[in-house]
Amino acid sequence: MPGYGGGSLADLPAALLAAVGVRLPDAPSSLRLDPADRVCLFLVDGLGAELLRAHAEAAPFLSGLTGRTLTAGFPATTVTSLCSLGTGMTPGEHGMLGLTLAVPGTGQLFNCLRWTLPDGLTMDPEKWQPATTVYQRAARAGVEPVYVAPAQFEGTGLTKAVYRGVRYVAADTVDERVARALEAMRQRPAHVTVYYGDLDSTGHLAGWGGEEWLRQLAIVDDMAQRLAEGLPPGSALYITADHGMVNATEKVDAESVPALTEGVALIGGEARARHVYAVPGAARHVLDAWRETFRGKARVVSRQEAVESGWFGPRVRDAWLERIGDVVAVPYTDLAITAPTAHPIEALFTGYHGSLTPAEQNVPLLEART
Repeated sequence: MPGYGGGSLADLPAALLAAVGVRLPDAPSSLRLDPADRVCLFLVDGLGAELLRAHAEAAPFLSGLTGRTLTAGFPATTVTSLCSLGTGMTPGEHGMLGLTLAVPGTGQLFNCLRWTLPDGLTMDPEKWQPATTVYQRAARAGVEPVYVAPAQFEGTGLTKAVYRGVRYVAADTVDERVARALEAMRQRPAHVTVYYGDLDSTGHLAGWGGEEWLRQLAIVDDMAQRLAEGLPPGSALYITADHGMVNATEKVDAESVPALTEGVALIGGEARARHVYAVPGAARHVLDAWRETFRGKARVVSRQEAVESGWFGPRVRDAWLERIGDVVAVPYTDLAITAPTAHPIEALFTGYHGSLTPAEQNVPLLEART
């Protein structure tokens, strides 16, 4: 289970701000970081703690740092984790409860990562995710948060939903990102986030642990070392991730198995954390059918069970409940539950994430100081 309340990504933002002297009384956490004049967060998409531990030799700098392990939160996916980092809230509070979610009252799925909806529908980022971000609160306290990431993400719906309040610095290459981040770290106090996503995309396409993935891990290691060595005095660099990953050894096409389609209106979520939306009156039947089909391979629970078990955090706001599937299916073997018609690109992946396994949940929080 995610370590909400002190050991999850949702607890990190308040701790980072507290380190530079900004207290968020509405975001209590038992996570404590030592004070610093400047903090830089290096966010590596897909750098699971278990994955890094398994290939420590490919990342000697990172593997030599001290730190601890946090949990991503549920589901262990980019949109959910970025929103937890952007708001300091658990998924149940901020409402970004998965990659693809039903938009209540529309019968349509919304992709929260690409911010895409079927024709005729639009989504206001501030309505879908209305919470004030930690970056907005930091700016009000006199700290200018800086976010360094590829130009293609600037101004997107996801960026507007989770990074409101930052000064976005577009930087596409590794060299540009290191340089722009270190420039931003010259101010005092400083709160800088640097994002790198190619490790995750490589893992999806080629699988984690392979030659291509290890080349990306070496790039990440070098990038972290360059950031650490370029920090001005009184700075702290933290390295973390949004989730880990598993390589699928089995795939089940949920659209081609009759028992998995009867009574189903929409298949959302993602392959390791499926939100299954039933037609009215069919939720119980869908729950039973999915449980029987995936017995011994996945935890299949009702919406109520997922909420009451605390998967999304201690509380889920009433306004977000219908975003959760009537049935939630979470594999604990190396199974991917695909839906090639609804999610064609995802069905081709080798690496997946989203579930509650240690390989997907555990992320590092490593530290370097000057």
